[in-house]
Amino acid sequence: MAENTLYNKVWNAHNVGTLPTGQNQILIGLHLVHEVTSPQAFDALRETGLKVAFPDRTFATCDHIIPTASLERPFADSQAEQMMEALEKNTEDFGVPLYDPPTGKQGIVHMVGPELGLTQPGMTVACGDSHTSTHGAFGTLAFGIGTSQVRDVLATGCLTMDELKVRRIEVNGTLADEVTPKDVILYIINRLGVRGGLGYAYEYAGEVFDEMTMEGRMTVCNMSIEGGARIGYVNPDETTYEYIKGREYAPPEDEWEKALAWWKTLPSGEDAVYDDVVVFNAADISPMVTWGITPAQSVAVDENLPRLDEAEGDLKKSYEEAYAHMKLTPGQKAVDLPVQVAFIGSCTNGRISDLRAAARVLKGKKIHPSVRGIVVPGSIPVRIQAMKEGLDRIFEDAGFEWRQAGCSMCLAMNPDKLQGDEISASSSNRNFIGRQGSPTGRTLLMSPAMVAAAAIAGHVQDIREINS
Repeated sequence: MAENTLYNKVWNAHNVGTLPTGQNQILIGLHLVHEVTSPQAFDALRETGLKVAFPDRTFATCDHIIPTASLERPFADSQAEQMMEALEKNTEDFGVPLYDPPTGKQGIVHMVGPELGLTQPGMTVACGDSHTSTHGAFGTLAFGIGTSQVRDVLATGCLTMDELKVRRIEVNGTLADEVTPKDVILYIINRLGVRGGLGYAYEYAGEVFDEMTMEGRMTVCNMSIEGGARIGYVNPDETTYEYIKGREYAPPEDEWEKALAWWKTLPSGEDAVYDDVVVFNAADISPMVTWGITPAQSVAVDENLPRLDEAEGDLKKSYEEAYAHMKLTPGQKAVDLPVQVAFIGSCTNGRISDLRAAARVLKGKKIHPSVRGIVVPGSIPVRIQAMKEGLDRIFEDAGFEWRQAGCSMCLAMNPDKLQGDEISASSSNRNFIGRQGSPTGRTLLMSPAMVAAAAIAGHVQDIREINS
């Protein structure tokens, strides 16, 4: 088993004890909740007469069902309104802070935590959402959990879990121009598979991650779950500390040095032992695009889609299923894939750097007449910052709709959905069948800049040619 990694250090520090089953009882330092997976959990507390064990470590926001076209109450979707009302009542009744639109701090739960400085190195983080792995960018162990576990954390502050193996994933060298963190994680998933990380924590390391911004690290850690890993993390460093400093819940000035001293003990030691180590060369990574129905089914943008005679057994079967749903032809060029919808947003790529990257491509251009495009900032602070920089005007002048903050078309638990078999260029994290709201809809995952390029062309476009 792994030893002296950040995973081991944080796990051991939060391990309350070992149960007769061999599982560990892990104390959760930060619990984030939202409107979709929390109602039944709060109801369970009421039924048993329990309180939230640690309300000072529990924070709520609304993101999945919130409309992005209009925030006028009541919401047009009655179910969304009911879920919002339930969250408002539950947070009030149990003394949990709620970051809703009137606070000016609402946003996707995985963006609110870092923006407020709630997410800090060495923490254990839990949230009723699979992409909680995002917070691992700060050197945390961040677990996506189900509704019953949300109940458990609310009631006890603990989770019962099996210890994971640790795989170190190094990416060394320098990324080429126009290759982004989104391309890095799509490449890793392509190479290791959607089940490759089962039973593992992924530690992302190497020269590429040393140089990557916090927002880029969050993008990579966000999609760890798409590679089958339970969590993903990056060892904290000066980039991490600089990002946190001065935020609302960051350690105050008189406690900063003490916190920093502890944080610096957390990174995996030179004598760390891993269960597995994988090394990739940054020079091998190109702008990526998915073509199928899992995030592993991807190619470099200048490549052709795989041929069926290149695969055997279960792989061939999965290719056949993907081609049948996507209505694509084996062997066709990636740049020939058509696009009718362009979505820029999500907890993967809804941050200010993502919007800047897309706006850079779109400035002075128009999207194709056959494409409808929407831009959804991941949080109100990101939306405000983007408007200060004039990014909203660039998007609107290009033909995109500029929306309110939320999850939007990433999973379409709101009015933002694909229609029929529309094919979408999306900066989100999943291309599963039905993920964007239509059972016949088709999703191509790519970076925000690649989405912008596809929106202009009306088909997948090599971003390197747009900006050459």
